[in-house]
Amino acid sequence: MSVRMPELMPCFQGVIPSAVATCDSRGVPNIAYVSQVDHVDDRHVALSCQFFNKTKHNVLQNPYACIKLLHPATLAAYKVHVKYIREEKSGPLFERMDLRIEAIASQTGMKGIFKLLSADVYEVLDIEEVPGHLLPSKGTEPAWVADLSERRFELAGLQVLSDRMCRAQTLEQLIGTTLESMCELLAVQHAMLLMHDEPFGRLFTVESRGYQTSGAGAEVQLGDGLIGTVAKSRRVLRVSGMRNTLRYSRAARAGAQQSGADVCDEIPLPGLADAQAQLALPLVAHDRLVGVLMFESRDPLAFEAWHEAYLSVLANQAALAIAMLAERDDDTEEAAAPPETPPLPARRRVFTWFAGDESVFVDGEYLIRNVPARILWKLLNEHAQGRREFTNRELRMDAGLGLPPYKDNLESRLILLRKRLAERCPDVRLVPVRRGRFMLERDSEMVLEAKP
Repeated sequence: MSVRMPELMPCFQGVIPSAVATCDSRGVPNIAYVSQVDHVDDRHVALSCQFFNKTKHNVLQNPYACIKLLHPATLAAYKVHVKYIREEKSGPLFERMDLRIEAIASQTGMKGIFKLLSADVYEVLDIEEVPGHLLPSKGTEPAWVADLSERRFELAGLQVLSDRMCRAQTLEQLIGTTLESMCELLAVQHAMLLMHDEPFGRLFTVESRGYQTSGAGAEVQLGDGLIGTVAKSRRVLRVSGMRNTLRYSRAARAGAQQSGADVCDEIPLPGLADAQAQLALPLVAHDRLVGVLMFESRDPLAFEAWHEAYLSVLANQAALAIAMLAERDDDTEEAAAPPETPPLPARRRVFTWFAGDESVFVDGEYLIRNVPARILWKLLNEHAQGRREFTNRELRMDAGLGLPPYKDNLESRLILLRKRLAERCPDVRLVPVRRGRFMLERDSEMVLEAKP
């Protein structure tokens, strides 16, 4: 081969669409774009087969084909001469390719329609660079094509994150430290961490970085979009070139709608609406899904294959630490007697409980719903009767709150509640006193009203 396979690794990220040329048994050519070209090993690649298309029809008659790849950084063009070997409809390769397609399909409302039928494996016969495709480059090589040896020291980064996590005293500190440290190590600005609400089969956002709003409380159902797909499969997923990938899926969506297929509404992209690269990692501890870490970038080349392996190690350690702190025993002391309430300023807050959808509004604006809303309404009512200090243990023992009998994520729900109050009603606060104990503080008068 005139070109070695490792030189083509950036071409498999999907930033620039690839084309495949085939011929049928009579020599009639066909050229088509393919949604996914996957690197199997140094002698094999795999193409996604999502429809009974002309490409698959041709290679079953004549197994030889040519794939055109473009390097996303240098724009150099390559011709990869291949021979069709087999199709795989199960196994690690199929599952890896299917996961990416499933996430995009869910994102664009094409779940169950835009799906992988098979991973078609080809033997690589030769690779050649297309001469004259670009003018000779001038000057020094750009920074993003730097040699791998110049990358940051991964082991040192792992040590830094491990040290910081070990010093975290509370779950809230641990989550914030984990997200901040990983953003620093990755040199990315946009990230979020979602916790798994196991009894209800969904995830809720508890921490984020780089967005205009924190998104605290935003929910994702298992299997929905990239985050939900990663949570359901418990597999790392990296998607680059989002614009082209979504364009391909939306073109298939338009065709499905014209043919009368039942297509769901498109799910908005989480976080960055113009994200070009996303990397999502499941947080799994002792075979239990704890949550999902999500990183986004407007740079289509922000995440590479080495990020997956490196961040998986960090995510595993973070998952174990989060699970340990989330399930740590509560303070078993009884709540202290309420201290004397200081005089309050004239400001007035109206909290409204809507029983129909179990939500709490403050001054007519939505604040929180479901289990955190029930917790808040209990705290507000008891505070109105003179209490200021509460314990996690009493909340767990209150059957009226509807907490699951085990793995209730109470501490995560309290973190979410604190963040929503800080954003929407900063003069009412839940302040941790010590482990398993917190105080409700307010700087305004509160009016409580319940509506059906």
